[in-house]
Amino acid sequence: MKILVVYDSQYGNTEQIAKAIASGLSSSGEVRILKISEVKSTDISGINLLIIGSPTQGSKATPAIQEFLDKLPDNSFKDTKSVAFDTRMTNRIIRMFGYAAPKIAKSLEARGATQLVQPEGFWVKSGKGPLKEGELERASKWTENIANTLK
Repeated sequence: MKILVVYDSQYGNTEQIAKAIASGLSSSGEVRILKISEVKSTDISGINLLIIGSPTQGSKATPAIQEFLDKLPDNSFKDTKSVAFDTRMTNRIIRMFGYAAPKIAKSLEARGATQLVQPEGFWVKSGKGPLKEGELERASKWTENIANTLK
């Protein structure tokens, strides 16, 4: 199984989660992890599972992740499973407008991907982080669920 984890990260929080996910899936197949600025079109061909993560900014993914998704043609991920995650702060206004992960998941589904598990968010203490205590462990447990669903 070919797995690609793509992420964007401004302060390292989303990168930490992406690395925990990639590490947790290492026994499930060939896993590559790339920052969005490193992704080439050849990286996404022939993958079986695409995982995309972004910090939540203004209730959506970063501009780099959004641009990547917007440029993909319909049915780009036919026969590909997908997973989306984000890092997020907790406050009432952000909750009211939403988070990046569900929007990433919808964008992937619109391009033919099948959502493997529900999108997930991981909490940061403030806009720059750090991650709240226990979030890396929670990411590892979530990744176990992904691995079990792949079997």
